[in-house]
Amino acid sequence: MIDRSILKSIPSLPGVYFFKNRSNETIYIGKAKILKNRVRSYFISSGHGGSKTDILVKNINSIEWLVVRDEVEAILTEANLIKEYRPKYNILLKDDKSFPYIQITKESFPQVILVRLKKLPNDGSLFFGPYTDTRQLRESLKVIHKIFPLRTCNFNINDQSIIDNKYQICLDYHIKRCDGPCEGFVSQKTYNEMIKLIIQFLRGRDQKIKIYLKTEMDNASDELRFEDAVRFRDQYNSISNFSKKQKKVTQDGIDRDILVATAKNKIGIGVILKVRNGFFIGKEKFNLSISLQSNNEKIITEFFKQYYSSTMDIPKEILVEHTITDINDHISWLTKISNRKISIIIPKIGEKKRLVEICRKNCELQLKEILNKKEKRKELIPNAVERLKEDLNMSAPPRRIEGFDNSNIQGAFPVAGMVCFIDGKPVKKEYRKFNIKSVDGPDDFKSMYEVVSRRYSRVIKEKLPLPDLILIDGGKGQLSVAKSALDHLGLSYITVIGLAKKLEEVFLPHFSEPQNISKHSSGLLLLRRIRDEVHRYAISFHRQKRNKAQNKSILLTIPGMGKYRVVSFWNTFKSFNDVKELSAEEIKNKTKIPIKICEKILVLINKKNENKKVINN
Repeated sequence: MIDRSILKSIPSLPGVYFFKNRSNETIYIGKAKILKNRVRSYFISSGHGGSKTDILVKNINSIEWLVVRDEVEAILTEANLIKEYRPKYNILLKDDKSFPYIQITKESFPQVILVRLKKLPNDGSLFFGPYTDTRQLRESLKVIHKIFPLRTCNFNINDQSIIDNKYQICLDYHIKRCDGPCEGFVSQKTYNEMIKLIIQFLRGRDQKIKIYLKTEMDNASDELRFEDAVRFRDQYNSISNFSKKQKKVTQDGIDRDILVATAKNKIGIGVILKVRNGFFIGKEKFNLSISLQSNNEKIITEFFKQYYSSTMDIPKEILVEHTITDINDHISWLTKISNRKISIIIPKIGEKKRLVEICRKNCELQLKEILNKKEKRKELIPNAVERLKEDLNMSAPPRRIEGFDNSNIQGAFPVAGMVCFIDGKPVKKEYRKFNIKSVDGPDDFKSMYEVVSRRYSRVIKEKLPLPDLILIDGGKGQLSVAKSALDHLGLSYITVIGLAKKLEEVFLPHFSEPQNISKHSSGLLLLRRIRDEVHRYAISFHRQKRNKAQNKSILLTIPGMGKYRVVSFWNTFKSFNDVKELSAEEIKNKTKIPIKICEKILVLINKKNENKKVINN
């Protein structure tokens, strides 16, 4: 838990705060008009607003903050930092590591290209997106390249490169898919007029393009350039066919986004309907990662912030179903970044309300579809699990399998590991480590008995799910003691098997001979995967414990480094690797160990690393 005296030092200014856990990982990022008041509110026992805050507070080990100029800057900073750190307890756009965008580059002869970005660069380019409907995205690009003779090369074309004849025309020019800007066959002014039409098209305004193509077609026909006239006619038809797919939904012609977000069972969906010039031009769907149960206002606010910090396409009006926290600050933020007045509206009646209801219906259907798919995945039993049921003559498929293994060196640092596979896949949050407590010396049998007894005594006591199958990494001896431990707990009905290492033989209790299972059986391959995983897990824990014990004894050689300071050190850091990049002052601030001793710790760690290098060489 955090030392609450730090709360007094937090400034009463606007800014962003970071909650970190014991591993110094950022687990939550928030913004506030007054940092001190907002952060303190988490630690006031009354009015937490539900268990979600209790869970968050329980994991906070330290607090950091960043002061900004005003609330608007706080919103933008918070959104960017959430995308960068992806904290566990924030609501996140699941796929925002690299959304697709259409980029119009900032060049003398701009390119129109498809890019995937995590963060929009500030290089003067114009970006449309993010898109989640890649089919619609590629269709739009296909229409653009069919209508407009855009260059597809990535050369740096400018007046000087044209004078120097640096680049030559390619096949695209000869088949009339490019006007040849690389050799100056089209002026910069004419090319950029075409780019302006493309921008209008991407903003849902295609009337100017139709007028342009109709004029060009008529001029070509009058001048008896019939081949060009046919090309312009085909382009005109392409954009007309594309426009027919866009349904008119409002009469006022105002650009709007309609945002709705909903969640169930920690699975969230955000949907955006885009209306441009009165026409519905597209729908974007975003999966939301929600670690804690949150109300509608929290979900829509976080979705709103993260989406509009990832796009340049901000319409005049944004319709939402629920109010947004600090709505006036968000309006100011969007007005500032778009350089025009933006409205956020919660409609109650009429056409706008109907649009929000349509968006809500889409959002609920998308969420229902995801939940149904998740349920179907639960019901789906992999072939390897079905085959294992047949190989072991079980009455039902072993959907939950738990595997055990011991690890020690001549009885020193004895530990055990348990892994869990559900439907043939590892579930790491169910893995468990055990320190052997009742066994002296290298006795694998007694160690296995202790671990199995402890594990399933706790499972029974806490009413946790029992496995369908238990796998013991070992032969008949380890299997026998594991079976004895289960019988003692009244769990004799659970199937338990042993997998011997040498010949990959599977043993069942009370059978002296191994089971006759094909070496190519997918069921046996699954058992080997589980056995190898639990072996890796147990050995890793053993090495970690051994290294930590050795490092503890090394720390005790430093004068003034008593056992309480050693405990404080290892409560803060997992290994010496976490420390080697820090300064003595940073170690002192984190552990409260005197600065002179921290300097000696760094000397000791550096010496240890140098010795390792010598041994390796």
